[in-house]
Amino acid sequence: MTEQERLELEAAAFRALVQHLRTRPDVQNIDLMNLAGFCRNCLSKWYKAAADDLGVEVSAEQARETVYGMPYADWKAKYQKEASTEQKAAFAKGKHE
Repeated sequence: MTEQERLELEAAAFRALVQHLRTRPDVQNIDLMNLAGFCRNCLSKWYKAAADDLGVEVSAEQARETVYGMPYADWKAKYQKEASTEQKAAFAKGKHE
């Protein structure tokens, strides 16, 4: 596999992950954090960090919109629910970024 093929495969996998997350707004970020140790916000921060590493101008809000498919404030208002006591307790026990 060439370096270009590897990059294209990784980009395709990223796009598939983002699209999957967009189709599952019922899955809350706290659930992702508790189960997988990362969430949509983490993914957008990694995207922004990669842009910074390459010297590409991307704001934090642009990175979030890339992941969420809409402005973050809109996603929060439309889909984010208050975390339950159990979710908060699990989050407090976990190790997160």
